[in-house]
Amino acid sequence: MSAFTARPPAVPTLLHDDERARVTRWDFEPGADTGWHRHGMAYLVIPMTDCSFLIEEAAGERRVEVKAGATYTRPEGVEHNVVNGGTAPMSFIEVEFKA
Repeated sequence: MSAFTARPPAVPTLLHDDERARVTRWDFEPGADTGWHRHGMAYLVIPMTDCSFLIEEAAGERRVEVKAGATYTRPEGVEHNVVNGGTAPMSFIEVEFKA
């Protein structure tokens, strides 16, 4: 179980890691979460499925729907918990950019 919640954990699979980038596939059953974390690098997300994100942040929570194949980026320092807020499994690829 994820720390501080009764949710099942999302499953990370490291696909690539070198001096320039780290690539991780994240798989979530409905209700699964990453656990609270702070990103130490800027990153790009590529959904492999349609994703119904429930994003928990210090300021509260928000829901975000992202279609498979769409992309978005976030800067270093983002702190949050990512939850599958939908009723179907979801997955995405996260590419972290190293300095």
